[in-house]
Amino acid sequence: MTNGFHAYQVAIELVRALRPLLVTLRTHDRNLADQARRAATSVPLNVAEGRRRVGGDRLQLFRVALGSTAEIGAALDVALAWGYLAEDAIASALVLLDRERALLWRLTHGREG
Repeated sequence: MTNGFHAYQVAIELVRALRPLLVTLRTHDRNLADQARRAATSVPLNVAEGRRRVGGDRLQLFRVALGSTAEIGAALDVALAWGYLAEDAIASALVLLDRERALLWRLTHGREG
């Protein structure tokens, strides 16, 4: 199923980029991998729901998605710090994460993304 909303499309790309990283991470730290998976899943779900809402509900859902991107970033930082993942392995996911953060920032600050 496709969704023409750019922030949603990037969120799905991010999930795809994170999938192999989380498989590797899970071999080292199941709890951290599960937390990162839940955060990654939260982003497209909240973006999709927010797109269909109006007013404050819409803004709140985009803010939750933005918070989830921060959680993903923190999980990747922790995985790097523990040596579970290498910086070169997460580079493409970080690019998508930054792109999603920028889109969500615009959505939470009055400009569509």
